Amino acid sequence: MIFVDADACPVKAEILKVAERHGFEVTFVANSGLRPSRDPMVHNVIVSAGFDAADNWIAERTGEGDVVVTADVPLAARCVAAGALVTGPSGRLFDKSNIGMASAMRDLGAHLRETGESKGYNAAFTARDRSAFLETLDRLCRQAKR
Repeated sequence: MIFVDADACPVKAEILKVAERHGFEVTFVANSGLRPSRDPMVHNVIVSAGFDAADNWIAERTGEGDVVVTADVPLAARCVAAGALVTGPSGRLFDKSNIGMASAMRDLGAHLRETGESKGYNAAFTARDRSAFLETLDRLCRQAKR
């Protein structure tokens, strides 16, 4: 199963392409509307607008053999702890070896934004990010099948 933190996810079409190739079901989880799919392997879950509702829904259901797509580092940490394979939409892999550093860097960035030391601008999503994501997701799907 592939779980997707779907609010503002720029790689939904790519996820569907890779999932179909590997025979994985996909569950998109969001706080707002999602485009419906007739594919029985694609599920849409709309959660309440509550703080971290989508994150909590995913974290409570993911485990060994699942793949999670999220840019949210705290959600990635929860999913890694549950044994899931996790990637961000730019192909950034989150695993036991780097999730601590990713969490620390996220916290540092939040602190710098709060103190005004950083404006907190995110880099634009590029074709290179999309390509890296496709490669990483394909690799994680092959790994999850083992």
